Amino acid sequence: MTTQTVTLTGLRAVYGRGARRVTALDGVTTSFASGTFTAVMGPSGSGKSTLLHCAAGLDRPAEGTVTIDGRRLDDLGENELTRLRRDRIGFVFQAFNLVSTLTAAQNVELPLRLAGRRPPARDVTAALDAVGLADRAGHRPSELSGGEQQRVAVARALVTRPAVVFADEPTGALDSAASRQVLRLLRGLVDDHRQTVVMVTHDPTAAAYADRVLLLADGRVVDELTGAITAAVVAARIAERETVPAESVGEASC
Repeated sequence: MTTQTVTLTGLRAVYGRGARRVTALDGVTTSFASGTFTAVMGPSGSGKSTLLHCAAGLDRPAEGTVTIDGRRLDDLGENELTRLRRDRIGFVFQAFNLVSTLTAAQNVELPLRLAGRRPPARDVTAALDAVGLADRAGHRPSELSGGEQQRVAVARALVTRPAVVFADEPTGALDSAASRQVLRLLRGLVDDHRQTVVMVTHDPTAAAYADRVLLLADGRVVDELTGAITAAVVAARIAERETVPAESVGEASC
């Protein structure tokens, strides 16, 4: 039986009031199975970043539930939610968010240090080795390329051995060669280590590395791609969706 690492049920997110009221998510129901790679796409304002933030427990939805690793987030107080994010969720963002004065190894161990835990050196080394940077452990961000910095950020996300890694435009600040390195790394985490990865992207080439692509519009899931996913297929489906009214496809479960 497939285990659902993350389940979203009836998510609604609303911002602003009156004439400025915006529905960012409009009843989204979907799930992300263990050991799968999902790309979330959509035009600006479609709700994809809001979906990721709610799914990761960074924002609380106005309605609906988020379950991660068997725990409903709405059942958790702020302290419990903070611990869950720290221990069971990994984050990778477009901005690498590395501390410039720390070495790669020190950046990787930072989440554990902030939690008051002393990380075993072997765990930090293993995380850096997983992203191919064990030999760069002593280098500071200024001594690393953009692609290497993002790979350090991935190692930092992995050091707690999370249930899911959320990546928000992880290749947005990288050139094409570095982007391919990071995307192959994420793909390898899924294939070789059964990691669950959910990635927001606007790039069909990046989305082609995923097992599944969710397309959002107006805060709803309007399409889903699985099977033989290529950049051309993704781009064609996006173009096709732009010519028809946004409509929900109901529950998009894997």
